Amino acid sequence: MNGIIGLSQPQPHNATTSASSAPVISYAYKASLIGAAHRFELTEAGLSWQAGSRSGVWPYLEIAAIRLSYRPVSMQSRRFRADIESTSGQRIVVLSTSWQTVALMAPQDRDYRAFIESLHARMREAGSGATLIGGIGPKTYAAGIMLLVLVAIAIAGLLLRAVATGEWAGGLFLIGFAALFTWQIGGFVRRNRPRAYAFDHLPEALLP
Repeated sequence: MNGIIGLSQPQPHNATTSASSAPVISYAYKASLIGAAHRFELTEAGLSWQAGSRSGVWPYLEIAAIRLSYRPVSMQSRRFRADIESTSGQRIVVLSTSWQTVALMAPQDRDYRAFIESLHARMREAGSGATLIGGIGPKTYAAGIMLLVLVAIAIAGLLLRAVATGEWAGGLFLIGFAALFTWQIGGFVRRNRPRAYAFDHLPEALLP
């Protein structure tokens, strides 16, 4: 199931459709191999969504909050996520990747970004006062920083010991492990720094 984003098919002019009507923008992804696709549309009435047996239409003014974050997984190191919450407390998730086969989770970077940017633009035009949050929660972020510090201290101690005892192969292994760990976990922590953002200034680190 590929991501779908674009314009709805042209419709003849009538009492409910005019030339000035905003186009319908859609996006879809599969969260799992066996589940149905999650589908979203930006319509004049609001955000229309369907996730399995659940569905609804949220007027843009009834969207209470959006959280953008970077959420890599083992099969897709470049995955982004948007958590959208309504004023009634319901929450839906939009992911930038879609399951294709047992061994393939395909990125949908361009479609995901276009959909998220369009959603923010329509909410801004509607006069939304939604809370816009970037990154992960402060407690989770603090735990990630602490983990980085503890691992750095442990690796530094082991590396000093390896140098002192002449274990050069072990020292090189530790350096390689430290570089890989910093690249993966450090990138996650750096991108997911908690922050607030504005409709016209989305955080680049949290978009493909």
